[in-house]
Amino acid sequence: MQLKDFLKSINDTKENIIDADSNCERLYPPFIVNRCLSYFTDTILYSNEMNINHQIDHKMQYDYYINSVRKRKRFSRWLKNESTDDLDLIKFHYKYSDIKAKEALSILGSEGVQKIRDMYGKSVKTPKT
Repeated sequence: MQLKDFLKSINDTKENIIDADSNCERLYPPFIVNRCLSYFTDTILYSNEMNINHQIDHKMQYDYYINSVRKRKRFSRWLKNESTDDLDLIKFHYKYSDIKAKEALSILGSEGVQKIRDMYGKSVKTPKT
């Protein structure tokens, strides 16, 4: 069993796969399922309820979703941090963390970043931190 199997059974097929296989309860990832369902306006409250009651058994959480969430095709991409060359340049130059580099990027603007880029030249690539 994979994550997509659990999500497909909750969202689309409504087939209880944990009852069919006793080993599936151990494989059920509640945090990831909660996160996946939190991207949609019609399931965010269900996800929040399961986050509040995280101590509940995995089978009970799965049964809650199977019986509460309406059948619908749901798909969303994972949100990922975007790493830009400007952000990497500021992190390298000032030895900043991601958060501080984002703040510095908003303060410096394009002119300030261009001055830093000119200091290193076009041939120098900043290492990924």
